Amino acid sequence: VVQNPRRYQSIDRSALEDWLALFVAEVAPRPASLGVRLVGDEEMQEFNRQFRGKDAPTDVLSFPGGESAEGHHLGDVIISVPTARQQAESRGHSTQRELRLLLVHGVLHCLGHDHEVDSGEMEQLESDLRRRWLADVD
Repeated sequence: VVQNPRRYQSIDRSALEDWLALFVAEVAPRPASLGVRLVGDEEMQEFNRQFRGKDAPTDVLSFPGGESAEGHHLGDVIISVPTARQQAESRGHSTQRELRLLLVHGVLHCLGHDHEVDSGEMEQLESDLRRRWLADVD
């Protein structure tokens, strides 16, 4: 489920959900639900302050899930659309591509990967997934 409560018009939510469903089906070890929330910098800053103790917005936050009455919940990913737009512009590609880049990163965290403590495994996996899953997006 992709939530876009601020109704960012430039986001093709349906295309993002379709892509995300295929991506999660490949990388998740079993069928799982995933929540994605597209937010502004102010809301992201509040999440970052509350959960990481950092009083600044960031691009993406991930919250691993677990078992629930409905089945396995992979987790929740929160993305700041304004930050994603800025990063896309500075990198010379579309916001849609940046959102997918951030989703790859966020989903890997939900799967238990952590680039802050591993020896480059997550970075290598993320690089491989980006090559395969983002080749057709500018």
